[in-house]
Amino acid sequence: MATSEAAGEAFEQLPAALLATIMTKLDVSSIRSLASTCTVLRSCASQILHFLPNFHLLDVALSINLLRPLLPPNPYLRSLKVDCSKLDDLSIEDLVRPSLHDLSLHNCSDFSGKLLSQIGGQCKDLRSLYLGCVADKRGRSVHISNLEELLRGCTELKTLSLMFDISLFPRYNFARAWSSASENLTSLEIGYVSSVMVTELLSPNVGPNQPPDLLRPSILPSLQRLCLSVDYITDTMVETISKGLINLTHLDLRDAPIIEPRVSFDLTNASLQQINQHGKLKHLSLVRSQEFLITYFKRVNDLGILLMADRCSSMESICLGGFCRVTDSGFKTILHSCSTLYKLRVSHGMLLTNLVFLDISATSLSLTHVSLRWCNLLRNQAIISLASNLDLRVLDLRDCRNLRDEALQAISTLHKLKILLLDGTDITDAGLTYLRERVIGSLVSLSIRGCKRLTDKCISALFDPSSKQELQELDLSNLPNLSDNGIFSLAKSRVPILELRMRQCPLIGDISVMALASMQVDDDRSHGGSLRVLDLYNCGGITSLSFRWLKKPYFPRLRWLGVTGSLNRDMVDALARSRPFLHVAGHGEELGTDHWDGLYMHDNEELDELEQWLLEGEDESDDEEMEDVDNNGEMV
Repeated sequence: MATSEAAGEAFEQLPAALLATIMTKLDVSSIRSLASTCTVLRSCASQILHFLPNFHLLDVALSINLLRPLLPPNPYLRSLKVDCSKLDDLSIEDLVRPSLHDLSLHNCSDFSGKLLSQIGGQCKDLRSLYLGCVADKRGRSVHISNLEELLRGCTELKTLSLMFDISLFPRYNFARAWSSASENLTSLEIGYVSSVMVTELLSPNVGPNQPPDLLRPSILPSLQRLCLSVDYITDTMVETISKGLINLTHLDLRDAPIIEPRVSFDLTNASLQQINQHGKLKHLSLVRSQEFLITYFKRVNDLGILLMADRCSSMESICLGGFCRVTDSGFKTILHSCSTLYKLRVSHGMLLTNLVFLDISATSLSLTHVSLRWCNLLRNQAIISLASNLDLRVLDLRDCRNLRDEALQAISTLHKLKILLLDGTDITDAGLTYLRERVIGSLVSLSIRGCKRLTDKCISALFDPSSKQELQELDLSNLPNLSDNGIFSLAKSRVPILELRMRQCPLIGDISVMALASMQVDDDRSHGGSLRVLDLYNCGGITSLSFRWLKKPYFPRLRWLGVTGSLNRDMVDALARSRPFLHVAGHGEELGTDHWDGLYMHDNEELDELEQWLLEGEDESDDEEMEDVDNNGEMV
C-alpha cells in the first residue's frame, strides 16, 4: 500500500496532459492495467477514454453494460475493433460513430441488417470495414437494401470484408447494389456467395433482365485483392474475374461443393490459361474444400498448370488445393517458372512425389512458407531437399503419413523456423530429439497431433528446462500413449505456452490439470502459467476433480477451455458463470479461430487486469456458486 501511495504522489507531480499523451499510445488493456495501480492513473484512464484514437478489444466479448462505460462520447475515435458475441441491435448506436475510419465487428450473429444500414448512414469517412457472422442467429436477416445503404453511404471505403452468407440476396438486385460501391475499394472479402452472382456482378453486359446491348460501367475498377468463398469455382467466373479486374494482385478462391460439379460448373484447363491476363497478379489461391463432399478438380491436369505458369512467372505466392490429376511435371513447372515464389501451399496433391523437390537447390527460389498437407506420396527425401531453403519459417506437413525421423533430421537445420506442423506423420520420440538442439528454441508453434508412435518421452525429447523457449502454441492431441507423466514433465520445463491442446488423449486425467494449474513461468507468481487456451476435450481421465483446479486463482489468463460437456453439465455451467470471460466449449469444436493462420501476441497479464477492473466486486457470489456445485458433486 505504501508503494502504491508513493507512486501516486510521484505521478501527481507530472502534468496531466503528459500522462494523457503517454496513455493514448497504449491499447485498452494496457490502459486499464495502469489504471489499477493508483488513483492518479485511474482518474487519467477514465478521462482518456473521451479522446482515445483506437479502441481494440477482440480477446474478450463484453456485454453492453460492461462495454458502454468504456466507450463514452469520443469525437477523436478513429479505429474500433470489438467482439460482438454478447451484443445485438440495441448496441448499434454505441458502436457506429461518424468519426470512425476503421471498424471491425466480429461475431455479429445477433445483429440484423440494420447494422449495415446504420454504418452506411453514420460512417461517411470509413476506410476499412470488417463484419463477421452478421444475422447468423435464427430470426435475424439481412436484406439487399441494407447492403445498398452501406455501399451508398461509405463512399471512402478501401477495404471491405463481409464475412457472412450473401448468396441469399436476390440476383436481379445484387449487381445494382454494387454499382454505388466506392471507386477507391482495393480489397474485397466475402464469406459466401454464389459463383453466378460473382459472374453477373463483374460482367459488363451480363445480368438478369438486362438487354444484351446495354453495357454497365466497370464495377470495382480499383480492386487489387479479392477473396471469395463460393459454391463452385467455375471457368466462367475465373475468366470474368481475370478479364474484368485489371488491377488485381491477390486472388483467393475457395469452394466446397455439396454435389459433384458438372462440367459447366467446374474449373478446367481452359480458364487457367486466362489467369493473370494483365500481368499484375502476385498471389493466387485456388482451393476445393472437402467440407461436405470428397471431391477434386478432376478436369485440370498438367497441361492446365503449364498454361497458367506461362503467365505467372512473377507470382510470389501460390496455393493449390484439390488438384488430384496434377503430377510432378505440373508442380515442377511452377517451381521452375516462378523465380520470385516464396510461399507454396499444396493440399490433397495426390500425385505429388519426392521428384518435385529433387533439384530445388538448383533453382533461385528462397521459400519461406511451405505447406504440403495430405500429400501422402511424399517421403523423407522430399523434406531433405526442401531443407536447402534455410530461410523457411513455416513448414506444414500435416497428414503426410510416410514421413519419418529422417525428415526431422533435415528439419533440424532450419534455425529460422517458427511454425512446424507434423500431424499424423510417422515420427518417434527419438526423432524429436533432432529438433531440440537448434529448432525448438526458435519455434513459436508446434503440432504433433495424431503421431501415434509418440509417448511421454516426447516431452523430455523436446524440452530442456535449462534452455530458453519461445514456444507459444503446442498441440499434443490424439496421442494414445501420452499420459499424466508427460504433462507433468511439461509443467516442470516451465515453457511459456499460451495455447495447449491435448484433446482425445485417453490417458490424460486430473493429475495433468493439477500439474498445469501449479505451473509457474519465469518470475510470474500466478498459478497456471501463461495459458490462454486449454483443450481437454474427450481426455479419458478428466473428472469433476479437475474443475476445482480450473477455478480462480488458477489459470488467471485462460480465455478458452475445451471439455467434454456431458462430463458434469452443472459443473461446466457453474464454471462458465464464475468466469464470464472464459469461453467454455463442450461440444468438441476447435477452440478459437484457425489457430495456425495467426499467432496470439497479446499481453495476457493486461487482459487479466482488465477483467479485474470490469468485474470489480462481482466475483464472490459466482465463486460461492461454484463451491456449492463442487460440494454437491462430492456428495454424489
